[in-house]
Amino acid sequence: MTHRPVDRTRSVLVVLFDDVQSLDVTGPVEVFTGARRAVGDPADYPLRTASLDGRPVRTTSGLVLVPDGSLADAPPAHTLVVPGGEGTRDPDPALVAWLRRNGPRAERLVSVCTGALLLARAGLLDGHRATTHWAACELLARAHPEVRVEPDPIFVRDGRIATSAGVTAGIDLALALVEEDHGREAALTVARHLVVFLRRPGNQAQFSVQLAAQTAHREPLREVQRWVAEHPGADLSVAALAARAALSPRHFARAFRAETGVTPGRYAERVRLEHARRLLEETADGVEEISRACGYGTPEAMRRAFVKVLGAPPVEYRRRFRVPAAS
Repeated sequence: MTHRPVDRTRSVLVVLFDDVQSLDVTGPVEVFTGARRAVGDPADYPLRTASLDGRPVRTTSGLVLVPDGSLADAPPAHTLVVPGGEGTRDPDPALVAWLRRNGPRAERLVSVCTGALLLARAGLLDGHRATTHWAACELLARAHPEVRVEPDPIFVRDGRIATSAGVTAGIDLALALVEEDHGREAALTVARHLVVFLRRPGNQAQFSVQLAAQTAHREPLREVQRWVAEHPGADLSVAALAARAALSPRHFARAFRAETGVTPGRYAERVRLEHARRLLEETADGVEEISRACGYGTPEAMRRAFVKVLGAPPVEYRRRFRVPAAS
């Protein structure tokens, strides 16, 4: 196995605070530690954890994490990792101030889950694209309009800043950083050791349409949601769906959005895209056949939808995400 030369200055500092999400910390730490073994150099990715005063912190699950020291004593790091958790909602002003001073010094500034809220409070995401846990995307966008929030990807890279979605997406992002540093083979070795997939780049969606949208309260609307998921190639216009719910189009559109959080048209677009993604990943059907089955009508219409949301046309998406057939 050949590897790229190791940059011995590629140190990692993980910020700790009370009510941090433990997996946001341990996930990336295990990836970087595994990368040392994968490249055969125990000096690579020197890791350090630090809290404001150097004292232990209690995570949201009740675990106690003992840091290596205080943030004040921590040397500058190549990669600064800011995890999420309940502690990001009302953070210590001193922590935000430390991030504001020291965040710009890191070669790579990384947040996991709601750690993006801390970076945003410190002004470090202003003018940048970013993501966070799906349940906090609206809060991030509302509280920090200077940030270009992208709610769908599992992680977003914007120059030296990398932000990930909820919890386990931090592992995906850390694996991507290892792949950037040492190549795909090293990252794949780490992924195998951790028994995770190395097939979720940043533009993979955070969650399914059914998880992203709320379930409607009223049975006629819930039935429409189920029917749309089962018939992505059908007529999914507001008029057609309203007829299924026995409501006027105007009343249906207003009620659907109020109960699910998205418009009927947006919901239909998401269902079609998700179904097309699944067919590209799991079948050998052609793009033209899939475009018809998913209601796009033409391959060009499906291509435009994929590029708009996922940043890649269907053929490229299949090349990257196709599940190999069992031998």
